Amino acid sequence: MPFDDVLAERIRIAFHTYPETLRSDITEKKMFGGLAFLLKGKMTIGIIGDELVVRVVEEKMEDMLTIESVRAMDFTKKPMKEFIFVSQEAYQSEEELQKWIALGIEHARRKLKL
Repeated sequence: MPFDDVLAERIRIAFHTYPETLRSDITEKKMFGGLAFLLKGKMTIGIIGDELVVRVVEEKMEDMLTIESVRAMDFTKKPMKEFIFVSQEAYQSEEELQKWIALGIEHARRKLKL
């Protein structure tokens, strides 16, 4: 499944609000048939089609799943731990997009113990 190139560029631009030390550790990788942005090899946020895929720390998952435009990532027909899909309605503004990126970075930092 192709991914939204415009959204990918918005994410790249959004990463420029972070310090160079973090930006230099961000890489892109094709995953799940889409595109993922990784921090030191740990996925933060990605795109499948026109939806965001966001890694979320476990203790925030329950709250995230109460948001109307969010659902558990069920790529394999079984919900994946600490992954959510976010529909377009929830990232229209750059401020909204930044919120999702921050959640993904939080998850990666926790896993990396940064």
